[in-house]
Amino acid sequence: MDQNNKELEVTLNEQSLEILITKLIPTSQYFERSFEMLQKQMDEFRAGQQDLKADINRRFEQVDQGQKDLKADINRRFEQVDQGQKDLKADMDKRFEQVDKRFEQVDKRFEQVNQGQKDLKADMDKRFEQVNVKLDTILERMDTKMESGLRETRSLSIRLFSFAMVFSAISMTGLLAKITGLF
Repeated sequence: MDQNNKELEVTLNEQSLEILITKLIPTSQYFERSFEMLQKQMDEFRAGQQDLKADINRRFEQVDQGQKDLKADINRRFEQVDQGQKDLKADMDKRFEQVDKRFEQVDKRFEQVNQGQKDLKADMDKRFEQVNVKLDTILERMDTKMESGLRETRSLSIRLFSFAMVFSAISMTGLLAKITGLF
């Protein structure tokens, strides 16, 4: 140990003290190197921030582009749906027009049937009038014949009644005569 102590013992003189101080106290070069390293780290940090900012901006632009694409796709799809609705409406309008035409045809047919019924009624009324005229003619003839028949029947009835009265009077006279003994 003594030997180690000897080796550890250093003589301190002025020169050794200066070396010791210069070794212990950093020089301006040390500080310059430290500041350069610090500046380099700061520059790298700033460059990293710039890269991060550029990356974030790029990603936001991608998101914005994605949103624009999504919006354009949604608008396109809505336009397709609108077009589909317009086509559906046009098809429905076309079908309603066809239904309206069918109703018009049905209305025309009903009008034809109504006109046919009116014509039939007019024909029937005309025919009934003709039948009424013929019946009136027949009834007038029957009335005339019945009146002449009644006149004949009345005159025949009066004749028969007269004959019956005369016969009764003769019979009564004969009976009286027989009762009275005249015959």
